[in-house]
Amino acid sequence: MKKHYNKIFLGLSILTSISSCNKFLDVQPEDKLLETQIYSTPKKAYTALNGLYMVLGDKDGALYGETLTLKVPDILAQRYNIYGNSMHTSYPFANYTYADAAVSGTMGAIWAAAYRTIFGANTFLTNLEAYPGVLTPQMDSICRGEAIAMRAMLHFDMLRLFGPRYNYDDSVALSIPYYTQPNVQINPLLPANQVMDSILTDLNNAEGLLSQDPVITQGVMYNTNTSDFMQNRNYRFNYFAVKALQARVNMYRGNKPAALAAAKVIIGNSAKFPWYVSSKNNFSAEMIMGVSAVNLTKSFQAVFITDLDDNNILAPSDISLKAVYENSTIGTNDFRGVNSQSWQTGTHPYLTFCNYKSGFTGLYPNTIALLKKSEMFYIAAECEPNLTQAIGYLDSVRVQRNLPYSGTLTATTLKTEIQKEYQKEFFGEGQLFYYYKRNNLTSIPSGTGAGNITILPANYVVPLPQSEITNRLIN
Repeated sequence: MKKHYNKIFLGLSILTSISSCNKFLDVQPEDKLLETQIYSTPKKAYTALNGLYMVLGDKDGALYGETLTLKVPDILAQRYNIYGNSMHTSYPFANYTYADAAVSGTMGAIWAAAYRTIFGANTFLTNLEAYPGVLTPQMDSICRGEAIAMRAMLHFDMLRLFGPRYNYDDSVALSIPYYTQPNVQINPLLPANQVMDSILTDLNNAEGLLSQDPVITQGVMYNTNTSDFMQNRNYRFNYFAVKALQARVNMYRGNKPAALAAAKVIIGNSAKFPWYVSSKNNFSAEMIMGVSAVNLTKSFQAVFITDLDDNNILAPSDISLKAVYENSTIGTNDFRGVNSQSWQTGTHPYLTFCNYKSGFTGLYPNTIALLKKSEMFYIAAECEPNLTQAIGYLDSVRVQRNLPYSGTLTATTLKTEIQKEYQKEFFGEGQLFYYYKRNNLTSIPSGTGAGNITILPANYVVPLPQSEITNRLIN
């Protein structure tokens, strides 16, 4: 990571040196000229921030356009029929062989992409300070809030992937670095609890900065006559996305009262993120925040399309998929289930996931949800001390998925039902592995359909990339 930053600054230094050779000319260094140009108008400042969002959804960017949603976390969660097939290209991932070259390379690319984007967010924030007055106070505050929330989410996902099982391992053990400035120095590895503190501090600051976000009163604002920058707020780190992240982070940390309070903000504003309508093909209307993945069709073709052979496709076995959606009992009618438009037949004797297929994208094409309101109801169900109210939160999602009410549940069976919902709800969104890790499950269903597999504590913690370790040794 430091090597990458040094290349950036070396290039800027060379440009500055060339400019300063002719000292008799009062010429502004080219890097400063470029920054001044970028932040000279509101439109250009918005373009700089939009560039960071494009990186989040880029198919080849190793983040949420493919790797951290469609692929790696879901493979680690055993969603697909890979575990026993040593010929499958993703076999080392499904078997947690983190030393494998392909696995370590992918994990290193995720790490590098996340911290590059964090660096970009910090650079954006620094330049807003350096060139004040370009944006109105309200828009300056909104843009700052979005960039800080982006920084928080990226650090959080690096902690979830590379950090300890937070409530089971030593939370004061060193985990990942936290960056709030665009500097080239390598920040120290911090204890996981300090990283959590920094994440929540960032989210609290972002919440304050986004207190005048029009999404609070006007909702998502799609298909409106407002400026392009303020349309489709659920593609940006809007106020409600920050509250949803607070719920997710506090849930992961085990702070149930704080998680419940944040989730209730979304639940209280549920109408702004309408429930799925059966005439549409996926659940994107419920999205609190997601990314625009312009190459999503290519990603679909690379991992889900039925033309792929058994050693390359990501698909659960027929037995496994039916088990997830309880096809023998109530799953047949589940809008997400095996008889829904989310799954299709093809050249294989099993169903394949098709929510990301061209033509299956409902209200929002080329979209991958990162935060949905259904998760807020699950968090509320898990955190609410009143059992009746907790069941009510769970059933709020179930009835929207065309399932019956849960009936009488105990605290133990409620938890079982919540786990089932995570297994049903987040295909292609990369959340199930983190649910398993947060709950320290030692046995999880196999995508092969052959019962459960044992997952070891070490399987939940991806080692730091070798490039990061090397940089720390030589600097």
